[in-house]
Amino acid sequence: MTESLVIHNARIVDGGRVTTDGWLRIEDGLVTRRGSGGTWSPAATVHDAGGAWVAPGFVDIHSHGGGGFSSEDGPDAIRGLVAFHRRRGTTAMVVSLATAPFDRLMARLADIRDVAREDARVLGAHLEGPFLDDGHRGAHDPSLLLVPTPALVREMLDTADGCLRQITLAPEHASAEVIEALLDAGVRIAVGHTSATRAQALAAYRRGANLLTHAFNGMPGLHHREPGPIMAALESGATLEVIADGAHVDPSVVALLFTLAPGRVALVTDAMAAAGSGDGEYRLGSHTVVVRDGIAMLADGSSLAGSTLTLDRAVRVTHAAGVPLAQAVLAATGTPARAIGAEGIGTLEIGSRADVVQLDDALEVAAVWSRGIREC
Repeated sequence: MTESLVIHNARIVDGGRVTTDGWLRIEDGLVTRRGSGGTWSPAATVHDAGGAWVAPGFVDIHSHGGGGFSSEDGPDAIRGLVAFHRRRGTTAMVVSLATAPFDRLMARLADIRDVAREDARVLGAHLEGPFLDDGHRGAHDPSLLLVPTPALVREMLDTADGCLRQITLAPEHASAEVIEALLDAGVRIAVGHTSATRAQALAAYRRGANLLTHAFNGMPGLHHREPGPIMAALESGATLEVIADGAHVDPSVVALLFTLAPGRVALVTDAMAAAGSGDGEYRLGSHTVVVRDGIAMLADGSSLAGSTLTLDRAVRVTHAAGVPLAQAVLAATGTPARAIGAEGIGTLEIGSRADVVQLDDALEVAAVWSRGIREC
């Protein structure tokens, strides 16, 4: 007999819809049945959600750290940051790396590759650099930025050995050959940290790029005469990442994105080690970052430097801005999963991985299951 779990008496919010008095049956880490009312059959474990919200586990496709752990500090630190975010409802994530000396960046990429091979909850790596534009580099070290070449891309792909899920690049510096090599390897391309015009960004999207890295940050704004990469993303059907922490983008603008691009907004954290660890000084790449009142800035005050966000808080901020809860949850689950081609997660449909988060009425995390096993 397989291990079985039933979660019932839940308001299931999944795929942009809500099922009242819903239930899920989970066996061997997968959702095997679902329904509403009292139609569920007994299981080895039965959990009464007490009418709480039940959603797919969150999917973060852009995070550098959390809980005092940084993606730059080796396999144990990667495991630590993933475990920290899992306790806050994020049951699958892409681990991000900031710009660093190329050989060091490749060593860190190999660390993520090795952890991803042992833990399917690590979906792979995201390289946020070094192929960025100096004019919108944000917290990235300008001396380490590189112009992408086919040789550099080949070394990245060889090191990643299939684990490179996503790369952020400035399309104005990337040749068609570079973009095609990445796409041929199954890497999702995100436009970001860029000075691209609308036309330059549209050209990248037409070649196959499908994401915009943290919309409004690291790029020109949405200007009425030169609308830039934000408008290109909106026109092209791309998925737009947004950091909904109340500091990177005003909540009213976050809500506007949901109106302009329904079903195409992905909540991300862009979190650094300070997430969950309090104010103080931290390292991010070659920079010292000062966190004060939960906001991370470079020590010289010149730029925001990641965030201290978790996805559960991003959902709360987004919903408080007026976005319906079902849409806010979709932006933290199905939309990011779809954007990076990750199947069977970010949803509670039959056959999907049984990653589940229970939220109370204040949308605080009350329980988390990863592959059907309760984590908290």
